[in-house]
This record gives sequence, C-alpha cells and structure tokens, in this order.
Amino acid sequence: MIILGLALISLTIWIYLVAFRGRFWACDQMLPLVIGELSDWPAVTAVIPARDEAETIGESLKSLLEQDYPGDLTVILIDDNSRDETGKVARAAAGDDPRLHILSGQPLPVGWVGKMWAMFQGVEAAGRISPGAEYLLLTDADIRHGQGGVRRLVVKAETEKRDLVSLMVRLRCESFWEKLLVPAFVYFFQKLYPFPWVNNPGRAEAGAAGGCMLVRTEALAASGGIVAIRDRVIDDVALGKRLKAEGSIWLGLTKSVDSLRPYDGLSQIWRMVARTAFVQLEHSGLMLIGTVMGMALIYLLPPLGFLFGDLWVAAPAGAAWLLMTFSYGPTLRLYGLSPLRGLLLPVAALFYTLMTLDSARRHWMGRGGAWKGRHYPELG
Repeated sequence: MIILGLALISLTIWIYLVAFRGRFWACDQMLPLVIGELSDWPAVTAVIPARDEAETIGESLKSLLEQDYPGDLTVILIDDNSRDETGKVARAAAGDDPRLHILSGQPLPVGWVGKMWAMFQGVEAAGRISPGAEYLLLTDADIRHGQGGVRRLVVKAETEKRDLVSLMVRLRCESFWEKLLVPAFVYFFQKLYPFPWVNNPGRAEAGAAGGCMLVRTEALAASGGIVAIRDRVIDDVALGKRLKAEGSIWLGLTKSVDSLRPYDGLSQIWRMVARTAFVQLEHSGLMLIGTVMGMALIYLLPPLGFLFGDLWVAAPAGAAWLLMTFSYGPTLRLYGLSPLRGLLLPVAALFYTLMTLDSARRHWMGRGGAWKGRHYPELG
C-alpha cells in the first residue's frame, strides 16, 4: 500500500508539472530567427570575462566582431589572470580591429567571485570607452553568436521594453555523456525557472542564463550594478531577480547562439554541476534531504514501479513515466534527439542527484564552488 501511495503521489506531481507549472517543458520561449528592424539602433558594448579560455576565445570573439549590427558595437575582453594564452589568441583573432579592447584583470579581492570581479572591471571600462552605450552584452568567452544575434537581442529588448534579454544558449550535445545529460540540464533549468513565468511581468519568478545577457545599462546601474552580486556564484539568476524587481526581463531559448565548450567526459559535466548545485540549495542540509527524496519520488519511482511493481502500482507509475517522457520531448527535439530518449530521463536524474550530493560533500570539505583554480567555499 505504501508503494501504491507513493506511485499515486508521483503521478499527481507529474500532472501538476505538465498542466500547471507554466508549460515550462514546451520550449516555446524562443528568440525569433526573423530579424526585425529599428529606426535607430542603440550602441552596444559586449563585456567578456575570460580566464583560461584560449581554446574558445578566438571563435567567440570573431562571432561578435563579424556581426552585421547597424549601430555601434564595442567589445571589451577582460583577461582574468589567465594561465594559458587567452590574451594572445584573442589578439590574433581580432587582428587590428579597433572595436576590441583587451584589459588585464586585477588581482581578485576578498569577497568577490572571480567572474563577477572580471565583469565589474569590464563594465567600469565600458563606461569610459563607450559611455553612450545603451546596452551591455554580458557574454561568456565560450559563446558563439550567430550572424544577426546581437540585432535579435536588441530588437527584443527595444520592442518589448525589457531591461534584460537572456538566452539559454544551445550547449554542445555530441558525445555520449552530452546527449544523456545536457538536454536534461536544460530541462531541469526550465522546470526550476519556468520561462513563461519569468517573462510575465505580473509574476514574481525571475531568472537568467549567464552565457548571453543583454542588459540595459541604466537598469543595471539602478539595480546596484555588478557590486550588488559580487559574491554570487549563481550570478545570472541573482541579476535576473534584481532587474525584475524594478523592471521587465525575458529569458528564452535560441537556435542561433551556442556554446563551444565540450563536455566529452562525465567528469567535466560533473564538475560543472557540482560547483553550484549545493549553492542552489542555499547550503542547507534539510533542503538537500528534501531534494534527494523529491528526485527519487518524481524521477526514479515511476520507472521502477512500472517495471517491478504489481498491476496496481505499475499503472500509476507507468502513467507518471509517460508524462515525464512526454514533457521531455520538446527539449530533446531542440537538440535534434529522438523523443524516445525521454525514457532515459530517470537515468539522467539519478546522475544529477549524485552530483548534488557530491556538491554538498565538497562544500562541507571546504572545496565548494571550485572553478579554474579558485575556491569559493563561503560565497553563495
């Protein structure tokens, strides 16, 4: 009877998720591929923090410098004390393009996350180099912007009066582990921050994706600037919340902006998730326990109940598994994968649960928030 009750609870949760959680699963919040027109194109300054990004920075920079943006476009790269040849590769990629400004990052102060410190220096430089820029494009050093990408972002912000337009860029999805775990990452992110709710000015939910964020310069300053989120490991969501508190934001998907960063092995994805998973739970042991139990009930019980339970258990468990698979389909199609892979979402969920547990372990051992040779055990 207990297993039957749990199966019914799991099915009820999936009915709620599919029917009442903002259609997070539908992948219908897409940046249009059609490029609109404006009578006056505002100036944009792209700010790119880069630490040990020699592998991707060249292609990322070229994708920005080759944009067909009708207005002024300036690019500022902050070489954040890289241990590789990030700066050299960036200079070679840009040639003598006067729109690119490469700055050497200053030593990291206490109380700052490395990316935020580099971003702060870039935003401060933008105020000197291009003081008239109405927008800042805060983007990562591994992001490739498709032709027309900056125009699409600006048109979205201008026509809808948004203070922030943020994209969950297309992550690379080629290796075995990428195909198993990357679409699931995007799916879980949409479930955590339902994009239709984020984009609705009448709702409190807020979020952002840090790989590509077009921010209205005045709105960023009014929100407290980068200083206000200097200690945030999950900086994008923190910024989205601050901006939505005073204005309007938009978070969506895209097929024209993608990440160049490869995740060929499980360990690379594991480190990426373990860096922030326990931060998302506010370093709370109780929230960790609740999350593990919730993941087991929502994702693991349906296939186990369907495969190994009696008829009474298998029926609701199978229905829950079916709803789960159905809801995962649009994300899989976004990545060009068969919807049948939705049957493997419980396997991906198991891995993410283990990554979250490892994230907590790392935090308790004083190695939380580790990234590129830096550790932020006390920062959030």
